[in-house]
Amino acid sequence: MPHSLVLNLLPQSSIYPQFLTGRHYHALFLNLVSSVDKSLGDILHDTTIDKAFTLSPLQIYCRQTSLKSNSLQWQHQEPIQPGTPCWWRLSLLDDTLFSKLTKLWLNINPEKAWHLGSADLFITSILATPQSSQPWANACTYAQLYEQASGAERNINFTFATPTAFRQGSFDTALPSKESVFKSLLQRWNKYSGIEISNDIIECIFPSFFNIRTEIASDSRSKFIGCVGLSAVTQNHRIS
Repeated sequence: MPHSLVLNLLPQSSIYPQFLTGRHYHALFLNLVSSVDKSLGDILHDTTIDKAFTLSPLQIYCRQTSLKSNSLQWQHQEPIQPGTPCWWRLSLLDDTLFSKLTKLWLNINPEKAWHLGSADLFITSILATPQSSQPWANACTYAQLYEQASGAERNINFTFATPTAFRQGSFDTALPSKESVFKSLLQRWNKYSGIEISNDIIECIFPSFFNIRTEIASDSRSKFIGCVGLSAVTQNHRIS
């Protein structure tokens, strides 16, 4: 079952921009995992391909436009000050991974300090279902997703909420195509869902709408160019 979890966080000290990067988010996630299952944390640390999880950038709750527009802040130019309510989204594709972390979700200590770079922060709550003020949390079984997708011709709408690029050979491209978007999604679906879908389904997908732009995300090591915005495709063949 895919899970989208939102962790509500409260910094106890300033979080500086150099620590609001992918590798620091990854380190925080692995520390959370290792706190309940050290061997699982080691396995995830050593895994370089087909990761069963994704991590969002840290978000500030006062940015109400983020929740309404489905766009996210992917860079912070100024430090996040102590006491600023923040949230962080974790998505999990593997039921096994979610179940192994159940102890963490159920027994989170709101007074235990976790570390994001040099900053200390508290996890005040974890959301697993959508809320009126927080739509980014949710869960749905693979069987339910499959059932909802079975049928006649339809449009599939989606959002690139943060800069997104796609690997093509030795390079990245910011321009989405049906192969670059759906090939990796299909591989992960077939790996984790237990409901195999033929690769031929991609041939039945056609772009129908784009409203995207390029954006640059950067940290101390590199710059990254990706697309942000709305897109839609038409799928005109029954999934089977």
